[in-house]
Amino acid sequence: MASHIKSFFNLVGNVATSIDEKTVECMVKKLIEVRNRGGRLFLLGVGGSSANCSHACNDFRKLCNIETYAPTDNISELTARINDDGWDSTFAGWLKVSKLGKNDAILVLSVGGGDVKRGVSVNLVRAIDFAKLNKATVLGIVGRDGGYTKEKGDVVVVVPDLARNLVTPISESFQAVIWHCIVSHPDLQVMPTKW
Repeated sequence: MASHIKSFFNLVGNVATSIDEKTVECMVKKLIEVRNRGGRLFLLGVGGSSANCSHACNDFRKLCNIETYAPTDNISELTARINDDGWDSTFAGWLKVSKLGKNDAILVLSVGGGDVKRGVSVNLVRAIDFAKLNKATVLGIVGRDGGYTKEKGDVVVVVPDLARNLVTPISESFQAVIWHCIVSHPDLQVMPTKW
């Protein structure tokens, strides 16, 4: 047990020092551009990443003054879309109704970034395709090799895959670390935190 705990936290330190800081800085700049042009930010994720989207939505709205939404926060619409249209089109359908356009951005939080061939997070793939079609900025914080998000995104931070058996917990943990770095960046944060 103790060896797992020690190795886990050693891994966290190694991942933290392996994050591409220039890509994080580039994402901050893209988000400033979105805010300056009056665009909106849509946070997309499934599973644990969906929960991270809810938290990040609060931070981008409250701390950075960016109009931000997480489609998974509207469970009634989400389940209606799944029931009526299927899982794969849920996010793209939501973005269509929201009139996603060139001033807006999506931010994908995902362990694998989506992969049509493997049938994983196809709803993220369809949302990315919809965003590109409508000239919206595509951002991502993803794990593994970045998947479809890395392939098609404008700015994508990939959480280094340093331990295959811990990809999910490390990727989802670092989604939070990275977005908290971003929302506390002095060029992006406009409202102070309480503590």
